[in-house]
Amino acid sequence: MDRLEGMRVFVAVAEAQRFAEAARRLRRSAPAVTRAIAALERRLGARLLHRTTRSVRLTEAGQRYLVDCKRLLAELDDADAAASGAASEPRGTLAITAPALFGRLHVAPIVLRFLARHPQVTVRALFVDRVVHLLDEGFDVAVRIAHLPDSSLTGVRVGQVRRVVVAAPAYLAARGMPREPADLAGHDAIGFSPDGAVVAPWPFEPRPGGRARPLGEPRQQLVVNTADVAIAAAVAGRGLTRALSYQVAEDVDAGRLRIVLADYEPPPIPVHLVYPEGRHAAAKVRAFVELAAAELRAHPGLARFDAAAAPAPRRRR
Repeated sequence: MDRLEGMRVFVAVAEAQRFAEAARRLRRSAPAVTRAIAALERRLGARLLHRTTRSVRLTEAGQRYLVDCKRLLAELDDADAAASGAASEPRGTLAITAPALFGRLHVAPIVLRFLARHPQVTVRALFVDRVVHLLDEGFDVAVRIAHLPDSSLTGVRVGQVRRVVVAAPAYLAARGMPREPADLAGHDAIGFSPDGAVVAPWPFEPRPGGRARPLGEPRQQLVVNTADVAIAAAVAGRGLTRALSYQVAEDVDAGRLRIVLADYEPPPIPVHLVYPEGRHAAAKVRAFVELAAAELRAHPGLARFDAAAAPAPRRRR
């Protein structure tokens, strides 16, 4: 097996995270794929994969090698297309991940439009409320709602979201409108924690030009592990809850929820698209990032990030 073919087998195993699944995608036998990886590791003199009975996981050397392999194979495909006079048409499998509710509301519609434009691409999407490691788990693009540390990944900022406190109008009419954080002591709340643990007090910023105010802790009668349940409970009048602005935008627009304590909100949180290969990314990655960035920046729920003032893509995690 030549070097390029060995690289293709390695990428398939890294993306599938199973030898049998990679063999199915490559239309080879599982033993042949296992032998190809073993031969590749012998040639390189480095272990690329940690093997278990159920799955495989990239080593540190394997993570670096995967980035280089995908870049080189993408450049080779682009060169073949250019030499044959064909455009570099996106093709292959594109793996995307995003937070669960953000993915359902904002990413899934973009994916459907992307597939309609590029019929030679298939998409694998994982919408989940945890940080997915792109290299370890074989993903091409991720949405990150966070301030990002420097890393080898490329980040494209597409917007920002607010952390807001909301309640149903009927609840506020019955219990009163909180005017400052100290007023929360007289209120009920629905806590949200991904693991269902007790939620820490909500952080607030002092009013511009003012001093920090004492924080009143609401009574958390209910703590849930999904944002949509917390929001539904708030709509039902069970109390205040804290959410990201995109999560409650529809309910706020419809009058089912009202934002309170807006003067004390923490700074907005940026939204980024991140991907590993930068300008050397495969055509499928570049095409999706271009479409998603344009659509997300234009979305009013993401505070209309000004594309004209957007910084150039930066190396981010």
